[in-house]
Amino acid sequence: MTTPIKVSAVEEIVTDFKDSDAAVLTEYRGLTVAQLKQLRRSLGQDTKYSVVKNTLTNIAAKEAGINAFDDQLAGPTAIAFIKGDAVAAAKSLTDFAKNNPQLIIKTGYFEGKAMDASGVAALAALESREHQLAMVAGILKAPAAAMARTVEALRVKREEAEGAPAAAEAPAEEASAAESADAENTATDES
Repeated sequence: MTTPIKVSAVEEIVTDFKDSDAAVLTEYRGLTVAQLKQLRRSLGQDTKYSVVKNTLTNIAAKEAGINAFDDQLAGPTAIAFIKGDAVAAAKSLTDFAKNNPQLIIKTGYFEGKAMDASGVAALAALESREHQLAMVAGILKAPAAAMARTVEALRVKREEAEGAPAAAEAPAEEASAAESADAENTATDES
């Protein structure tokens, strides 16, 4: 029997699946409310960790076109719906599972592909998105910085080269001025 509450629950889960970039299915048997609260905080604001009903989640996953959770929806189930940095969320889940063995990571999906628990662990082992972007920025910045240093060195060398003849000409001009003054003094002495 379909009730409006169940229909709205399925619609909410379908929306969560469609709005998320990744999702991780977990079993949380034995975790306290305080531990679940700690897990939610560690996942950050971009990840929604929801305790779900297996039958409704199965229906919602099929409606959303996700088959990663087939045959995995048994026991006390919760899903981390990840928006944004999937690596950071996977890291938070695996770190929490290491410290709290009651949390079992079953399966997940990322970029439309199903992952098993080892796939989630492999995702967690990657560098975070921010770190990867910083590395790319550093790689892209290096040639520009090297070029800037080269241009600056050429500018300094050119200024030194242009300044050297001018400095060499200045004593020669002073010498000719002194010779002219001596010539004038000699001419006045003769008169």
